[in-house]
Amino acid sequence: MWLVTFVSPASSALQVRLDDAGLTFEQRRASQQLLDAVVALLPPPLVAQLDREVTLRWSSRLPDDVMGRARPGDQILFNCRWLDALVQGDATALPADRQHGTLQRELQATLIHELAHRCDRQRKSTGLIGLPAECLGQAQRRFTLGDHPRLLELAGWPLRVGGRGEIESQNNQYLRSPDPYELSNPREFVAVNLEYYLLDHQYRCRRPALHDFFQDHFNWAPPESAGCAEGYSYINAGLDPDRPALGKLDPERIYQVHFLLAEPSDAWVSRWGHSMLRVVICAPGRPRGSACLLDLEHHLVLSFRAFVGDVQQSSWDGLTGAYPSRLFLLPLQQVVEEYTKVELRLLQSLPLRLTRDEQIALVERAVELHWSYDGTYYFVSKNCAVETLKLLRSGTRRPAIRQVESVTPTGLLTLLKASGVVDDSVLQDQREAQRQGFYFDSYRERYRLMFDIVRERLEVPQERVEDWLELSAQDRQPWIAHADRRAAAAMLLHDLKQRYLSREGSRNAGLEEAGELMGQLLKDSAFLSRPASLLDAGYGLPQQEERMQLKRASDASQQGLLAITELLDERALDLITAETRTALEESERNIVQLGERVRQLHREAGGLILP
Repeated sequence: MWLVTFVSPASSALQVRLDDAGLTFEQRRASQQLLDAVVALLPPPLVAQLDREVTLRWSSRLPDDVMGRARPGDQILFNCRWLDALVQGDATALPADRQHGTLQRELQATLIHELAHRCDRQRKSTGLIGLPAECLGQAQRRFTLGDHPRLLELAGWPLRVGGRGEIESQNNQYLRSPDPYELSNPREFVAVNLEYYLLDHQYRCRRPALHDFFQDHFNWAPPESAGCAEGYSYINAGLDPDRPALGKLDPERIYQVHFLLAEPSDAWVSRWGHSMLRVVICAPGRPRGSACLLDLEHHLVLSFRAFVGDVQQSSWDGLTGAYPSRLFLLPLQQVVEEYTKVELRLLQSLPLRLTRDEQIALVERAVELHWSYDGTYYFVSKNCAVETLKLLRSGTRRPAIRQVESVTPTGLLTLLKASGVVDDSVLQDQREAQRQGFYFDSYRERYRLMFDIVRERLEVPQERVEDWLELSAQDRQPWIAHADRRAAAAMLLHDLKQRYLSREGSRNAGLEEAGELMGQLLKDSAFLSRPASLLDAGYGLPQQEERMQLKRASDASQQGLLAITELLDERALDLITAETRTALEESERNIVQLGERVRQLHREAGGLILP
């Protein structure tokens, strides 16, 4: 019987005995080398906590596909099927579905896995090693790794917002997993991730938040031998032909993170507003500072949205969880245009009072979710506000944020203001707030102001800007046209969508083709919010060796979407109603006439247009 003691025999610590009955000298030596390798890998605090003796024995009674298995009485069995290959140092005998690459590594992982379970079950010896301050107030409870609130949060079982201490029942962080077995339950998650924490030198690069958790818990980390890829890879959901789909976010260029709120609208799904996070990123070469607020073309928006992969959005499906909930990374300028020009809703962008480390940790956590999370969206109970709050909780670990409970965007902002996390003083001077990019006013207000001038100068009969906008372009022609190209494009798609859904003119082959194109567009755009689908290997955050494949796949997918979009635009122009076509033509004429009128006034005023 060979014995491995992990610390001095006089102290209380883990001991592993090899049951060498029936083993040859070579088999005992190979087994001993395996144990020695694990000795060098285990965190010393874990060894000290496991004050027990564990026996390792080779068994011929395990199924072929089982590497090892724990038995009652602190006994761990290894499958004899692998003993000769271990002696010979043969890694080719390992099945292709194994995760750690070599037979030696897989056997080491099996032993680490089973020892992790024993550590996790041993509550009395877990103590308070590495517990964060927010956990110490709960009657000095001694958490095991498997029920530690911080680990559960990072693993995908966070506290449910409004759930009175209940954790989420379903783990939706299943994309880019190193081993699907980790999703079975929190105990298996701990065991699997300890394997990778100790065996994979890229673990800190691929799952940085979990790496930091284990390091804090054990006050110890494995030696670092692999450099991480520079910056964070993400997929830009903006579908801009002038930008590649694959982006790289440099944490050194992050200046601030803002809570971004789109005001409520009359639409049912938007009656409480929409909550997002804005990452203020400095232009390349610019030092971090307030000037970065004006680098709008570099800012990103983190927006949890329902992915609707169909031409029709159903309120019932939104209530019953039929849509996936995904984290979109979008250019700020596109988001501003979407809300202020198309939906006529104002935006408030309020800085979060976070330390530099909290800012980076929050963005890093968001990118982790971008690659791993595919949840379920409920318009009422698991919407943008709930998802944003969970991200703020896990990304910052602020006690003040953990105390916030809200399921509406406006309610969330109110509570964050009350907790002191949000700085709303930037809105005291609205003009200055607009200049610095803390406030983006709705075009509805601009239309109203223009309409006030029209009413004052031309005495039109309409009293409200809404009534004015409801007029046909021909009726507005004597005065001014408001529709720009983006609004016209939105009207085209809306018209096509309504005709397709109602099957109006369903015998029109062109209409059916356009409907199919729209369906294909929605289906193929899934990679924008589910970038893990672009890679067939690896886990966690993509590293350098995966970026080349990621670039090829994202470029090809982006080009495919742009081609469908262009073709759909052509079909839309062919299928609009005669009334809509006339309205568009009248709008174009209005724009031309308006330009001529402005230039005429400019000449008459001697180069100065008077108010």
